[in-house]
Amino acid sequence: MDIFVYRPGAEKVEEGFTVEQLPELLKDEKLTIWVDMENPSEEDDRILLDIFHFHPLIVEDCRAERHHPKAEEFPGYIYFIMHGVTAQTDSEHFITIELDFVLGLNYVVTYHHDEFRSINNVKQKVRASPVTCQRGPAYLLYLILDQLVDFYSPVLDDFDERISKLEDDIFALKNPDNSILEEIQNLKRSILRLRRISGKQLNILYRISHGEFKMVDEQMLPFFRDIYDHLVRITDLAENYRDLIGGALDSYLSVVSNRTNDIMKVLTIFSAVMLPLTFIAGLYGMNFDNLPELHYQYSYFIVIGVMVLTAFAMLGFFWRKGWIGSTNKRIREE
Repeated sequence: MDIFVYRPGAEKVEEGFTVEQLPELLKDEKLTIWVDMENPSEEDDRILLDIFHFHPLIVEDCRAERHHPKAEEFPGYIYFIMHGVTAQTDSEHFITIELDFVLGLNYVVTYHHDEFRSINNVKQKVRASPVTCQRGPAYLLYLILDQLVDFYSPVLDDFDERISKLEDDIFALKNPDNSILEEIQNLKRSILRLRRISGKQLNILYRISHGEFKMVDEQMLPFFRDIYDHLVRITDLAENYRDLIGGALDSYLSVVSNRTNDIMKVLTIFSAVMLPLTFIAGLYGMNFDNLPELHYQYSYFIVIGVMVLTAFAMLGFFWRKGWIGSTNKRIREE
């Protein structure tokens, strides 16, 4: 547990306080206090109940890790649940991490079971300069949320690269590939999950940025509106990627269908060429004695010649029609 305290006029933010000092610190409303609880134990939860006097349901929600984003206002403080994202290996396997906030008159409490890069970045800023705490706990909350939303961007960038590569692979496809279809479906599920997560948090940031909570000073609203606008762009990008992956699926099915049509065209031409040859072979293969050409000396060679000429004639006809041996030429005007 890390406790940061900023005193008005101080040149730096103090830290290293103990839990026993918290009650006395909280009595001074001029201070800005940040308590970060990373992977807390059940004993640490007593701090929330005994020192901060939070509602028991808040402590229960903090202990659980599978809550949807929400914001609830209580007398003297506001409770938030937000989700951060981080990629394990790539965007397809990103995970969400729950981060709980409590914003009070002179304090911010952050509660999380996993390490957050956004929290670590803000800690570095707090240690480097007291400016981060001079505007009060609401501004400190803004800095944490801003970092939290910023880490959505690398996941989106990876989605963009994956979709572009996927489209190239689809149009270079020679034969149906189930691995590409599986990748399309996995990307689609991941994008929908990201869209669902960001969409649920939009409502919370909208409420904060439009002054629903009196605990957030009116001067802080433009900062939260900036985060809201950023998250709107992220949500719109996720929606666009969903459309792109849907288009990639349609392209894959179209390419596979075209390859199938090419195969069927070859088989159809082969069958069409063989049809008259089969007719000739069947005609002269009948077991009748009174076939005029049956006992002619050169009958065999004549029939073979007719069959060869027929085959070449049909292939020439198909070629003139553009059904075989045709290439698509693009005319470019310069």
